[in-house]
Amino acid sequence: MRSNDAIHLGLMLLALAAAYLVPFELLLLAYVVLGPAHYFTEISWLHDRSYYLPHRGIALVLAIVAVVAALIDNASWFGFAMWAALVVCAMLAATATAIESMLLFMVAIALSAIMYSSGSSLAVIGILIPTLIHVSLFTLIFMVLGAYRSGSRVQAALVVVYLAAIAAILLLPPTAEIRIASFARVGQDYFGNVGPALGRLFGVPGLVLDTRLTSLLAFVYTYHYLNWFIKADVIRWTEVPKARLATMAAASAASTALYFYDYAFGFTFLLALSLIHILLEFPLNSLALRQLGAAMQSEVRAFHAARTATAAPRPAKSRASKRTTRPR
Repeated sequence: MRSNDAIHLGLMLLALAAAYLVPFELLLLAYVVLGPAHYFTEISWLHDRSYYLPHRGIALVLAIVAVVAALIDNASWFGFAMWAALVVCAMLAATATAIESMLLFMVAIALSAIMYSSGSSLAVIGILIPTLIHVSLFTLIFMVLGAYRSGSRVQAALVVVYLAAIAAILLLPPTAEIRIASFARVGQDYFGNVGPALGRLFGVPGLVLDTRLTSLLAFVYTYHYLNWFIKADVIRWTEVPKARLATMAAASAASTALYFYDYAFGFTFLLALSLIHILLEFPLNSLALRQLGAAMQSEVRAFHAARTATAAPRPAKSRASKRTTRPR
């Protein structure tokens, strides 16, 4: 096992243990302390790669949309903004031809009509995209894609451990008590709508932000942030200019301090900053989805070809080959 994989596993288990012991406190501290550092460093990393967009100017438009979305009170309109941004980014970053873009647009229009007709679906999408879908589903996609590309069994095992940790929280929820009541109230303000959204999605009425769901969010958020920071081979921390690192560190500390100084303004600022980094990551997310789909298609084709080759009947020997030459 490489040292980086060992650190990876250790941080995952640490996040799981903390989610069991102090879920309410961990969720808020991870979001407020680790979150800004993750947002600034990832935006910097994406900027160096032109945000995986054909033009950098599009990134500015996405950032403006994120700020406007943070100020939208209507859940359905907020959901529409998140969904539309994801579709546009997928068309720009994950399609190779005009035909693919048109097909994706037509599918998106059909799905949008279905969500609009069902009433609350757009609101549910708006709640889940910047929360569980971003921090858990896309994290899982990157983990699977990384394990496939490297062919590492250890990284594949890390994917299994991650899924097992989520299953453990859901099947064997922690019984931790709230130690800091104010953290629980703030967590309810941030993530209280995730429970009802999941309830509407899976048809489970009365689902709320209880200890089980809080522990799940605490684990996936904490691991999402830590997983980013340990990607030394991807981020290449040593190549980042020291002045930029210092600026990002100062901005991260100021963002956290702003929240504790003025809760209302800090809440709005962190939400806008979080949405900016989420929308700017949409092109990369879309590209990763396409690459994972291509990898799965390649594996299915290889498996089908292997089965066909194994099941193919062997050619019968000709009569001439069966004859034996007798000595004269």
